[in-house]
Amino acid sequence: MASLIESETPRLILRQWRPEDRTPFAALNADPVAMAHFPKVLTRAESDALADKAEGLIAARGWGLWAVEVKAAATGDFIGFVGLHVPRADLPMGACVEIGWRLLREHWGQGYATEAAEAALRVGFGQLDLAEIVSFTTLTNLRSQKVMERLGMARDAVTFEHLDVPEGHPARTHCLYRLSRAAWASQRA
Repeated sequence: MASLIESETPRLILRQWRPEDRTPFAALNADPVAMAHFPKVLTRAESDALADKAEGLIAARGWGLWAVEVKAAATGDFIGFVGLHVPRADLPMGACVEIGWRLLREHWGQGYATEAAEAALRVGFGQLDLAEIVSFTTLTNLRSQKVMERLGMARDAVTFEHLDVPEGHPARTHCLYRLSRAAWASQRA
């Protein structure tokens, strides 16, 4: 078991998952608006399995897709996840670490995804010493693409078919964004 890495921002806590996170996470994954850029909404069992996987990977590696809560609420309530993940290696970008997020809709438009993602980048580049972090989404997910741009990520010229999305599904074609440790460091200077 690795040392657990958690992170804070002025407004947010990125932490390990708790059992009470499962219900709001299931609501998030069942929301057709929040899941519009994914192949389908998730059942409660699928959502719980995803939360279990995220929790297990953090326990094993010390980092991953962290549960996020708002400090000011002082309730510890889950608002979504943000963090780092190792996607399948047979995607066109090969072995890599991606940054991703998914927040409950009532927390959209407040800068939380960007703020938490910046904390995840600090972990990835500052603590894990990664050379590059990528992010990808469907071509129509302009909200997430804007977050990637705010993070200083550069869009790759190549699009690709995500192998976890069924052929013919409108969410199959993805765009790729990249950020090197050198570019991240120069942005902070």
